[in-house]
Amino acid sequence: MKVFVQIPCLNEEKTLPLVLESIPDEIPGVDELEILVVDDGSTDRTIEVAQSLGVKHIVRHARNQGLARSFRDGVDYALAHGADIVVNTDGDNQYPQDRIPDLVAPLIAGEADVAIADRQTAKISHFSPFKKIMQAFGSKIVNIAAGTHLPDAASGFRAYSREALYRLNIITKFSYCMETIIQAGNKRLRIASVPVTTNPKTRESRLFNNIFQHMAKSASAIIKSFLMFKPHIPLGWLAVITGVLGIVPFVRFLVYAIQGESGGHVQSLIFGSAMLVASLLSLALIVIADLQKTNRVLIEDALERVKRVQYADCRSVAELEPEPGDDDGVSDRQSDNA
Repeated sequence: MKVFVQIPCLNEEKTLPLVLESIPDEIPGVDELEILVVDDGSTDRTIEVAQSLGVKHIVRHARNQGLARSFRDGVDYALAHGADIVVNTDGDNQYPQDRIPDLVAPLIAGEADVAIADRQTAKISHFSPFKKIMQAFGSKIVNIAAGTHLPDAASGFRAYSREALYRLNIITKFSYCMETIIQAGNKRLRIASVPVTTNPKTRESRLFNNIFQHMAKSASAIIKSFLMFKPHIPLGWLAVITGVLGIVPFVRFLVYAIQGESGGHVQSLIFGSAMLVASLLSLALIVIADLQKTNRVLIEDALERVKRVQYADCRSVAELEPEPGDDDGVSDRQSDNA
């Protein structure tokens, strides 16, 4: 059993040592524990600090790519090097790395495919009352979209099994947190929640400038992920509402026609016709969305098979290769815009 602990970093030279020193040296049930630093275009000495502290596995972005891309590239590297479980923590030392054994325990026992730390946000002192309310509300929305019951959907302290990572695909650019939960829930993966207590705050978040920006970006990610799996729900409601609004004016016109007063109520027919057309278009979109969903499922199935073949080959090679040194363990990922 090999576990990779990946640490996405952006200018974390000051806090990275705190993270590394708190990661356990051994985990019950784990044969190999590897540390992976994903440097997302840092301009400070993050990489030098990581290497000086013995980190052998480093993925480097030439330019800032964002948390979602960092997570995806880290997972790709870990799977290519034989990881059975990938744990994600943060470079700002927000999460208690000493709880990693508890986080991976459900996966090692075969009781879960994904484990997510519950930060117990209501107890975090540096969270404002408004932020606590929004965190709880956001988790509730994600749970509705995913069909799960997680208390802290936004937590980035997580563990994923190899099998789960074969089936999950990162599409959004802002953050993988909401997206992977919605995918995992709709793909019937088992998700465990592990209560933890966070460390004292070390810096402000670099993902967003304020909570309203965070809410907007999170909402966008949730909506996109939800529409991937259940487009028929909003479109179905739209078809029903516009259909009812279309029928009512026709009934109104019919009543007046029976009473011999239909001449002055042609506007009812116009409005009703527009609503019925909107309803029919919504039904047509449901059919198109269902066909696209079928194509997406087939593509994801093919992608999962490709991953299994690709990473199975990499795993065999990784078992034969010697441990990488300080230099040959660094992987460069260039920016798409570079």
